[in-house]
Amino acid sequence: MEYIVSARKYRPITFDTVVGQAALTTTLKNAVKSGKLAHAYLFCGPRGVGKTTCARIFAKAINCQNPTPDGEACNECESCQSFNEQRSLNIFELDAASNNSVEHIKTLMEQTRIPPQLGKYKVFIIDEVHMLSTSAFNAFLKTLEEPPAHVIFILATTEKHKILPTILSRCQIYDFERMTVRNTVDHLKHVAEKEGITYEEEALAVIAEKADGGMRDALSIFDQAASFCQGNITYQKVIEDLNVLDSENYFQIIDLSINNKVSDIMVLLNSIINKGFDGGLLIQGLAKHVRNVLMAKDPQTLPLLEVSDQQRQRYQEQAQKAETRFLYQALRLMNQCDINYRQSSNKRLLVELTLIEIAQITQPDDGVSAGRRPRRLKSLFKNLIQQPQPKTAAPQVAVAEPAASKPKAQVEQGNPGKPGESRTASDSNTLGNSKPAPKLSNIGFSWSNLRGKSSKMNIIPGSMGDGKEQQATEDQPFTQEDLELQWLSMCNRMPQQYSGIAARMKNMNPVITEMPQIEVTVDNELIKQEMENIFKSILKTLKIYLHNNEITLTILVSDKPVGKKILTRREQFEEMSQKNPAVEALRQAFDLELA
Repeated sequence: MEYIVSARKYRPITFDTVVGQAALTTTLKNAVKSGKLAHAYLFCGPRGVGKTTCARIFAKAINCQNPTPDGEACNECESCQSFNEQRSLNIFELDAASNNSVEHIKTLMEQTRIPPQLGKYKVFIIDEVHMLSTSAFNAFLKTLEEPPAHVIFILATTEKHKILPTILSRCQIYDFERMTVRNTVDHLKHVAEKEGITYEEEALAVIAEKADGGMRDALSIFDQAASFCQGNITYQKVIEDLNVLDSENYFQIIDLSINNKVSDIMVLLNSIINKGFDGGLLIQGLAKHVRNVLMAKDPQTLPLLEVSDQQRQRYQEQAQKAETRFLYQALRLMNQCDINYRQSSNKRLLVELTLIEIAQITQPDDGVSAGRRPRRLKSLFKNLIQQPQPKTAAPQVAVAEPAASKPKAQVEQGNPGKPGESRTASDSNTLGNSKPAPKLSNIGFSWSNLRGKSSKMNIIPGSMGDGKEQQATEDQPFTQEDLELQWLSMCNRMPQQYSGIAARMKNMNPVITEMPQIEVTVDNELIKQEMENIFKSILKTLKIYLHNNEITLTILVSDKPVGKKILTRREQFEEMSQKNPAVEALRQAFDLELA
């Protein structure tokens, strides 16, 4: 007896046996019952979901001489029997992938003129219709819009976006859905029982996931697994045959990550890679696993898991152990790894670092572990900011009020009218502890807080002693080297939005004309205008870092001479000949011509 693959042997022959397309089959049956048939249909969807099968069942049903009350074909009349024996003259199938020219469409149009010999309609099923050329589509348009009364077109395609809008507007469009894992597993159980094959439900679930929503692919994989397992389809044999990573590895990695066991994860990763599995596929599978665990935490999202009942129970158990924050951060890390995997030159190291970071998510903040990200850096700077900054003691400090009695804004910003209030926090710390605390200002300044910082610099001297002390500290002389250093530092600190003018300013040479007057020369008026927009910030920055409040800045535009004209080769030769007549004599002696 000839062997027939399951995809052909168990191909549906009625609407009721079609799997996973209940809404579409109901619509088509109702159209057959009522006799309200369109002249053109378009079946679109992924591969292996039943587009061509439904087209054949529909074509047989509309030509059936004695249809059943629910719209199915009777399979007993002459039309149904001729269709089942593949000798029907009323149903034509055309593969548009190999018959996509204008000549093929014209031949098809000629066949539409002949009325059916048996039955009511001539049905033309055009598979992979998106492969038709543009000229073939245009030749098909008029007939598709107004075909003869006895003609019905059924078009099938996997890529609806490639079909011309003028074709789409002339058809009733039916979108076929991907097969769910549950529907696929149920159908595979039915086939296995028919074939007398024993199975494990987890093994059929792996086959359904591998098929990715296509029933034809699922049946093909089922035949392959049945041949490998010799009639007893088990989970271990299926993952071995299909080279699928065991889901047990994903459960172990998450359990180890929750317990911060980095070493065990590295050992498990090494064994997985030694089996021939790619690190990128491991990250993708682990991300899908974590997503399923996240869905299992909430009963509302539990139906989103397309897994077997046993697997769903395991996901629920692990979801109780894992915190939601851990799952969110793990998904973010794995998504970032998946993005960078292709560009990485050391892919294994990237996967290892990602797994290490995942394993460190639940580790306490005060723990120390190799390979841990420096999460304490932010808290370190926070402590530095909170620590008060010392200042030189002044006679007025002893009568300052406690810092706790002052509003926060007054302590931080000070008040020019009340010298005691501007130094309460720092001076109280100076009296209580002689050891100087680290100053955040030593780390550096950003361009965004220069204005606020400069205001502090102008307020503080006014509240400290007499004018002589201010003159001694804020009118200090500076050298040309100091000016150039602070100018370059200022350019390096400018924010991203001023990167253009900062790059130009780095190439400028500010000059001290007469202390403390500074001049800088720019190339054109446009650059001068850009610098004038931030002139106040530039001037305040120079005053702060050069410790001189009397600095003035002048921006000049250079007077560049007119550029020298670029000469052609002939003009260069003529100029050389005028300067040196021997060149012209040499040319004449050898009868040379300039190329």
